[in-house]
Amino acid sequence: MFSPTNMPQSVSTLFSAYTTFAGSLMLIRSMEKELIPDELRSYLSTAIPYLFTPLSPNITLVIDEHFGVSRNQVYDAAEIYLKTKISPSTERLKIGKTPRQRTLSVAIEKGEVVTDVYENIMLKWAYVCTEPQNDGDSEEKRSFELSFNKKYKEKVMDCYLPHVLKRGEEIEHKEKVVKLYNRGWGSINLEHPSTFDTLALDPELKKMIVDDLKRFLGRKEFYKKVGKAWKRGYLLYGPPGTGKSSLIAAMANYLKFDIYDLELTSLSSNSDLRRVLLSTTNRSILVIEDIDCSVQMRDRQQGGDEHDGSNSRLTLSGLLNFIDGLWSSCGDERIIVFTTNHKDRLDSALLRPGRMDVHINMPYCTPQAFSILASNYLDIRDKNHYLYEEIEGLMESTNVTPAEVAEELMASENADVALKGLVNFLKRKHSEANEVKSEENGKVEDGEAKILN
Repeated sequence: MFSPTNMPQSVSTLFSAYTTFAGSLMLIRSMEKELIPDELRSYLSTAIPYLFTPLSPNITLVIDEHFGVSRNQVYDAAEIYLKTKISPSTERLKIGKTPRQRTLSVAIEKGEVVTDVYENIMLKWAYVCTEPQNDGDSEEKRSFELSFNKKYKEKVMDCYLPHVLKRGEEIEHKEKVVKLYNRGWGSINLEHPSTFDTLALDPELKKMIVDDLKRFLGRKEFYKKVGKAWKRGYLLYGPPGTGKSSLIAAMANYLKFDIYDLELTSLSSNSDLRRVLLSTTNRSILVIEDIDCSVQMRDRQQGGDEHDGSNSRLTLSGLLNFIDGLWSSCGDERIIVFTTNHKDRLDSALLRPGRMDVHINMPYCTPQAFSILASNYLDIRDKNHYLYEEIEGLMESTNVTPAEVAEELMASENADVALKGLVNFLKRKHSEANEVKSEENGKVEDGEAKILN
């Protein structure tokens, strides 16, 4: 039993024991510094606490916004994919809308966690933002952290992440707003409403173009196997007003490809052309309108040196190298569209397959094209109007462009009024064409008479 009379002796004993223990620790610490190297001591001080910490069953993958100097495709795909996984339990969201967007844009806020389930695997995504640590860092660092049970690592790496990449690409393609880029690569949203359904072209010609585009998109491995750049060249030729620009817009809207408008008249050299090519993106349409007028492209016919590789001016050989030379391989899934009103003025070197693979004649308005225009502008279908037969007969004997027909159909929302105006317009065009033809025949006859005299 404790007794106050024993306290001094107990305190003395405890103090003596503490002194002995402290001295032993100092001796051990001194021996540790002399016998154990600094590197080993540092390792032990780190490893010993780890040994007594319970092992976590989870692993975390860090997906940074940038991978080296390029954007991380996994990050971009995850950002799009996770928008579809936002649940009612999510507490904070980012909402935004640009003037041209039709719907609100929703994204998760930093610090938020989104849960996903893939083949019975529970996965947690966290959006992490790190503030700049010094003045040299101008932007915060953004990343996603993906956590899951370690035993599913191979399944996540081999199946889940490719699934995220594929779904992100599909969603982006579906929601993508097509851009139109000018020479300085400033851009606006392509608001052109043209589609293959509304395009005033013969159905067979439209089907041929759509089938060719589909085949091009699905042949990545084929182009790689045969050793060709994954690109396709189209030449659209025909009179002004036959719908060349509308066809380009329809192609862009169908493919969801951005358009780059290459004005060759603004380029002074082959070097400029190469810089322009390198600044364009994959999955795009490069448009060179009025190729016969943009720059002198008839070097050989005019006695020029087609092999002149000078970078000080824009030459035919420079353009050919841009189309299917070494520089044409800088990028994938590209379509190059040339337009001209005068195909006969183009150098034959431009026209061959590999440069202009598909030649599309944009004709004057045909009865089939008129049926599409009548449906678009006046909601007339199945030739359901008493003037239809007369209009078709006049079109078969009169050269009139779809643009001219559309202008007449826009004159009134009343189908009778609009179509009567079109009939009168076609009759005037037919009469004017006959007068011109008569004048030309008269000049030929006068010339022959002079020769006989």
